[in-house]
Amino acid sequence: MEESKRILIDEEARASLDIWKYVFGFADIAAAKCAIDLKIPDAIENHPSSQPVTLAELSSAVSASPSHLRRIMRFLVHQGLFTEVPIKDGLATGYTNTPLSRRMMITKRDGKSLAPFVLFETTPEMLAPWLRLSSVVSSPVNGSNPPPFDAVHGKDVWSFAQDNPLLSEMINEAMACDARRVVPRVAGACHGLFDGVATVVDVGGGTGETMGILVKEFPWIKGINFDLPHVVEASQVLDGVENVGGDMFDSIPACDAVFIKWVLHDWGDKDCIKILKNCKEAVPPNVGKVLIVECVIGEKNKTMIMEERDEKLEHVRLQLDMVMMVHTSTGKERTLKEWDFVLTEAGFARYEVRDIDDIQCVIIAYRS
Repeated sequence: MEESKRILIDEEARASLDIWKYVFGFADIAAAKCAIDLKIPDAIENHPSSQPVTLAELSSAVSASPSHLRRIMRFLVHQGLFTEVPIKDGLATGYTNTPLSRRMMITKRDGKSLAPFVLFETTPEMLAPWLRLSSVVSSPVNGSNPPPFDAVHGKDVWSFAQDNPLLSEMINEAMACDARRVVPRVAGACHGLFDGVATVVDVGGGTGETMGILVKEFPWIKGINFDLPHVVEASQVLDGVENVGGDMFDSIPACDAVFIKWVLHDWGDKDCIKILKNCKEAVPPNVGKVLIVECVIGEKNKTMIMEERDEKLEHVRLQLDMVMMVHTSTGKERTLKEWDFVLTEAGFARYEVRDIDDIQCVIIAYRS
């Protein structure tokens, strides 16, 4: 009895602290966005001296009010984005980057920066629908309540982006920065799958960043970057990559292998099955394969203790599922059982899942 009472008191004490995360949680992403907007990580990284950057030097470099900047930096140091260290014999302090803040550098294109993703998700257009999440959750199964994004903007995210080139560009750059980060991992995990493959189509390839990475990694393949016409119009011109406009719901160019990353989670099962069927028809019998880069939500046995990294990866996958609920009409992150359903319904003979130590996995679906 005493033990139960102690546990209850501990839980109450923890709750009295944790509740504030939900009251003021928006401050974390707002302060991080501020740092990216001001290019603070870049200014610290590019500081000409080997010494940490003082507040005066930093405020001059980013054209910011020293008094406000000091408070922003104090908050972000506490959050672990920057480090404050003593300089000048301990008479002053300066700031240095951390591995986390370097992932927020605008100019860093080494596959680690996710700054474009932060900036995209914190636009007014993408933030406003979050306040409508309860409306879609409370809607009856066959109710008429539109998804949050549609309710706010009067159209779905893809139609809205087509009519707003700036947002479309931000979507493409967000996807491109994730491609720079994760596609090399996919290439390492699936190296042998490209042996004997002459052509690969990247479905929903955006700017062509993914296909460009794959062609460099596997120079014998011909890459086709396939997306909607208005998207490929703004795609990069890359050696070994052909940009082709079209609609994945109609057909997909014939190839030896299809690569499709972070596309299927935007759609409900019916549409997902339609896309997968078109992917299957695009590749040849016997040897054709489709490489799907998506999350697989874990159905964890509650008696098992997950490693801390696994737990954090799973938390991000669940966060992303909330993003799908807010920003798409029927999109979702799927469990392995749900992936099995759509792949089986699409007619694939078999599939395997490869872990790449990331929020995403690689599902390799074989035509036969």
